[in-house]
Amino acid sequence: MEKELKPLWSKIFNFDWKFGLFLILLICIPRFILVLHGNEIANMQFVGILMLVMAFLPFLLLSKYGRRKIGIHKPTNYSWLIIALLFGIAFSILLYFLGDTLYGNTYQNWYKYIAKSYNIPKEIDAQNKLIMFGISAFIGMSFSPIGEELYFRGIVHSSFANSVGNTKASIIDSSAFALVHISHFGLVFHNQQWEFLLLPTLIWVLSMFAVSILFFVCRKRSGSILGAIICHSAFNLGMTYCIFYPLTGY
Repeated sequence: MEKELKPLWSKIFNFDWKFGLFLILLICIPRFILVLHGNEIANMQFVGILMLVMAFLPFLLLSKYGRRKIGIHKPTNYSWLIIALLFGIAFSILLYFLGDTLYGNTYQNWYKYIAKSYNIPKEIDAQNKLIMFGISAFIGMSFSPIGEELYFRGIVHSSFANSVGNTKASIIDSSAFALVHISHFGLVFHNQQWEFLLLPTLIWVLSMFAVSILFFVCRKRSGSILGAIICHSAFNLGMTYCIFYPLTGY
């Protein structure tokens, strides 16, 4: 019988919920710390390195059979790639309007707080802003979606699914995804001190859980992890656009 893990790792681990939990602890804890540090210094370069590690994990740990099992193969339903793109953009825009309606131009607005890490100069002309947006959008559409989806909707989800099935596995990987994003917004660094925003954090975490479920649906419907990556990439594109233009419309 074919095994999901490469021979070296299959001697140590089974591809089950214990392995999934090990991966969550291995990656999510340092990721949480690195994002908090990045918010404090307004520099996310170390987080980008961790995203690369997350992207390479399936190729380091899994056999060819295991990589196919987590969705690394051609889609079976290409129309869902377009749907995933539209859903991702729509969700990011809805989240912008929700934050703007509830919290306006304050640091309690998740997009407003996240915008700090983009370091957009206040005195920037339209052409340079467009260039900066293009660079930021490219980074946001590549590093995070590929790394996080191969990790959360890929190897973590499938290891839990082997033990508890797809539905419960999706709840687990979505919960891990949502909670780790408290480091992006929720536990905020404002006026040189840390602050926890209870209600905005709750809304943000529930939103991240919901969009994570959406990423899984796109993976399932498209028949490939590519569906989740495209939906995530589209979400990040929409978020980046909202940060650069409606949110900072100077």
